[in-house]
Amino acid sequence: QVQLVESGGGLVQAGGSLRLSCAASGNSFKMNDMDWYRQAPGNQRMLVASITFGGSTTYADSMKGRFTISRDNAKNTVYLQMNSLKPEDTAVYYCHANADTASGTTYYWGQGTQVTVSS
Repeated sequence: QVQLVESGGGLVQAGGSLRLSCAASGNSFKMNDMDWYRQAPGNQRMLVASITFGGSTTYADSMKGRFTISRDNAKNTVYLQMNSLKPEDTAVYYCHANADTASGTTYYWGQGTQVTVSS
């Protein structure tokens, strides 16, 4: 079993920055792709950014140039640097990852961290 724990959310003014972290823990696992999703009230959960074990990244179009995903494989941690934040970035941000364990490849979600951007 793998646990994902996010941190770094909070309240920020428009134009500000936040850095989210997601640390994975558990026994005998290898983390593969790691992602950030977000879900605003009344909306579906959407992919924000993804990063492979090797460091290749993809972004949703509206985040390109403002958000940067990165990871530290030694720490099993993924980060999301969010700059030039807008009120429409307000959402719960979720960490998502897949990992190879003794049971096979399994997908995991974190509990989410609230990001609120005030205008």
